[in-house]
Amino acid sequence: MAGHTENAITIAAPVDLVWDMTNDLENWPNLFSEYASVDVLSREGNRTTFRLTMHPDQNGTVWSWVSERETDRPTLTVKARRVEPGPFAYMNIRWQYEEVTEGTRMVWTQDFAMKPDAPVDDDWMTDNINRNSKVQMALIRDRIEKAAAESRPAPALAD
Repeated sequence: MAGHTENAITIAAPVDLVWDMTNDLENWPNLFSEYASVDVLSREGNRTTFRLTMHPDQNGTVWSWVSERETDRPTLTVKARRVEPGPFAYMNIRWQYEEVTEGTRMVWTQDFAMKPDAPVDDDWMTDNINRNSKVQMALIRDRIEKAAAESRPAPALAD
């Protein structure tokens, strides 16, 4: 058995801004609430290898792992995978962006399996990822929409 999640949100901002902000890895600690730091280990073309470190969990445990992310701007997609999977047998993530009337639709699709000796199973992790993705996506939406509003020129005042 394996886990699969798909979560989406529409952000009232142009696709270029959504793409740029969500692919600025060094800024992820300001975009996501769960990440304490991002350390870029290497960049080769559109592929970036980086270490993500989370804030301590409720037990004080700090989780950290290395991921690889490959952006494809012409197709508005990103493929990512954990290089150090930790409790996962594997973890693959696909980000998709689509221009829509309301702004930009962003979709996260995650396919994974937990290792047999992991502290949780695929069902538990599926529920956890679905719950957390909704929280993080709403936070990202709000932060990008705020940036979009701040970048718009002020309306001209009539004399």
